[in-house]
Amino acid sequence: MSSEPAPNDLSSFWMPFTANQAFKKDPRMLVAAEGVHYKSQDGRDILDGTAGLWCVNAGHKNPRISEAIKAQVDELDYAPTFQFGHPKAFELANRVAGLFPDGLDHVFFTNSGSESVDTALKIALAYHRGRGQGSRTRLIGRERGYHGTGFGGISVGGIVKNRMYFGSLLSGVDHLRHTHVPERNSFTRGCPVYGGELAEDLERLVGLHDASTIAAVIVEPMAGSTGVLLPPLGYLRRLREICDRNGILLIFDEVITAFGRLGTASASEYFDVKPDIITCAKGITNGVIPMGAVVVTNNIYESFMDHADAPIEFFHGYTYSGHPIAAAAGLATLDVYREDGLFERAADLAPYFEDTVHALKGRRHIRDIRNLGLVGALELEPRPGAPGARGFETMVKAYQKGVMVRVTGDILAFSPPLIIERGQIDQMFETVAACLDDVE
Repeated sequence: MSSEPAPNDLSSFWMPFTANQAFKKDPRMLVAAEGVHYKSQDGRDILDGTAGLWCVNAGHKNPRISEAIKAQVDELDYAPTFQFGHPKAFELANRVAGLFPDGLDHVFFTNSGSESVDTALKIALAYHRGRGQGSRTRLIGRERGYHGTGFGGISVGGIVKNRMYFGSLLSGVDHLRHTHVPERNSFTRGCPVYGGELAEDLERLVGLHDASTIAAVIVEPMAGSTGVLLPPLGYLRRLREICDRNGILLIFDEVITAFGRLGTASASEYFDVKPDIITCAKGITNGVIPMGAVVVTNNIYESFMDHADAPIEFFHGYTYSGHPIAAAAGLATLDVYREDGLFERAADLAPYFEDTVHALKGRRHIRDIRNLGLVGALELEPRPGAPGARGFETMVKAYQKGVMVRVTGDILAFSPPLIIERGQIDQMFETVAACLDDVE
């Protein structure tokens, strides 16, 4: 338990994606973490059922990652990557590229998933312009998609509350239909059988706008933040085929799915579908230091090199792109994943995780259960006249009983660290089931 006193004034910190007034009346303070547990301000162990925010894949306070960060601080605290470099950024780029499908060999570093998405969209637009196809300016997202909180990301994203307050957003954006068809796919184990044909919606948008105006399509292979929506069988492959036929770039937003969440290095590997661009973040440093990345095909990178109209081939970047400490954290994190076999461990645990979450079918308030890899979701029946209230109250009760879950409206999402044990999976879902018994 931390000896630090509780903050005596919570007013100054404007918390992100949080009901600030409600939280500050009844705060849930975390003061320490190790392994798969947080420590609450009142000294209780809280089982981390969400890997922080989908990011602490190797568990909290891993000593190898901590030591790498400490050593890097003592050696080189900061170095710019505008016109200068440092070795670890290049080493990490090579290592990251090596995890993704063959031919995606070039990595642009960012500081978050949101920055990765906006960077990927800019790369797509500039790529077409450099090749003499400057009419390709339209971006296609998907309803219920989440691509971070930059203006590009919320424009291609499809979550209404993330969009409705911020004006007209980017112009020239359209959206595919989402793939959630509960009347056909409820309580499916893994990817649903029905819905692959929904990829044909891209053909509709090509017919509406003409392919010559479309730069890129961006989707999450598995949509996480909207409540764990899984791609129907054949859906991603069909998107790839339509994009190929029409000269459209395909972007996979793998901020959640990269680095072991599905038991593979990427969802691209899991589904055996290769996009042109992958965005990632979160698990790249185990959540210890902010970092993101955009991984692109050789063809895209070489096109920038060949068609540049200035010595600088891409006028884009961030002060902290490839930050030395983040790079050190990333290298150590990838070492831990490899040396401890965490991707393989996640794949081995996935069937048990699936059986355990689906064992809750028939329990009070549950109207759907979804899962893939070490990701699960319980969708609850909304309380009449109060959508989201039942989910929020269940999340709070679970915390009081020692388990952290993620809530999106009336959907409870689970994405524990890849080091979780079977007994802890049991504890997580048994606790939530007991909470549902107590919630009206």
